[in-house]
Amino acid sequence: MNRGLKVAMLAMVLSGALAGSASAAPTWAPAASATVHPGVQTFTEGGQCTANFVYYDASDYYIGQAAHCAGTGTATDTNGCDAGSQPLGTPVEVTGASRPGTLSYSSWIAMQQSGETDADTCAYNDLALVRLDPADHGKVNPSIPFWGGPTGLTDTVASGAKVLSYGNSSLRQGITQLSPKEGVSLGQSGGGWTHSVFTVSPGIPGDSGSAFIDKQGRAFGTLSTLAIAPLAGSNGVGDLSRELAYAASHGANVTLAQGSEAFRGPLLPLP
Repeated sequence: MNRGLKVAMLAMVLSGALAGSASAAPTWAPAASATVHPGVQTFTEGGQCTANFVYYDASDYYIGQAAHCAGTGTATDTNGCDAGSQPLGTPVEVTGASRPGTLSYSSWIAMQQSGETDADTCAYNDLALVRLDPADHGKVNPSIPFWGGPTGLTDTVASGAKVLSYGNSSLRQGITQLSPKEGVSLGQSGGGWTHSVFTVSPGIPGDSGSAFIDKQGRAFGTLSTLAIAPLAGSNGVGDLSRELAYAASHGANVTLAQGSEAFRGPLLPLP
C-alpha cells in the first residue's frame, strides 16, 4: 500500500469511527451484566488470547483479537506477510458467549492475499476480527473493565505519555487485581505502525491482543509482542488506527464501539 493511500485511509477510519459511534451505535447490554466485552479470553484452535475492543457494522458485532492468535507457526513467526494462519471461517471460542464466534478478518491473511511488501506493515499489522453469533448480541458491552471507555480513537501517543490497558491471561490464576495495567509510552516506530510501552504489570502470554488506551481514554493500540528492548518487560503494541484503516481497505469496514461506561482516568500521577 503506498503512503498516500495509507494517509487517506487513516483519515477516513478516524473520522468514520467517531462519526459512526456518535450517531448510529447499537444498544448495548448493561455493562454490569454483559458477559462479552473487552478483556475476555478468546481461544482459536487452542491458542489463548485476550480480546481488545468491540466493533460493529450495519448487521454484525465483532470482538478484536491479534491476528497471530490464529497463527499456525511458532511464537517467533511475527511477520504477517509470510506466517501461517488458520483460515477465515475458523470457529473462535469467546468467553462469555454461548456460541463460538467466527474468524472473519485477519490482517495476516489480507496482507498475503494482496501481496503486501511494506516491511513495517508486514511486521506490525496484527489485528483480527471475530464475528459474534447473533444469539450473543444481547450479551455485548464495549466498555473496558475497570477503566471504562474507550472514548474514541487516536493515532498518536507521545513518548512518556500515560497508557492504560487491561489484560486477563489465565496465567494470572484469577488474580483480577493484576489485570488493569498502567504505564508509559516509550514512543512510536515502524513508520507509526507500532508503539513500545512499559506497564505495571507487563503483558504476559495470553494477554496478546489486549486493548490499549491513552490518558483520555482513546483507543490507540492492541498488544502484539512481548519485548526485551528498548526496556526489559516492555511490550509492542500495534497501532489500531492503521490496523483498522488497512482492514477497511481490504473489505472489513467496521466502527470502533465507544464504551457506555464513563472513562475513570489513570490512578497514578500523570506524566
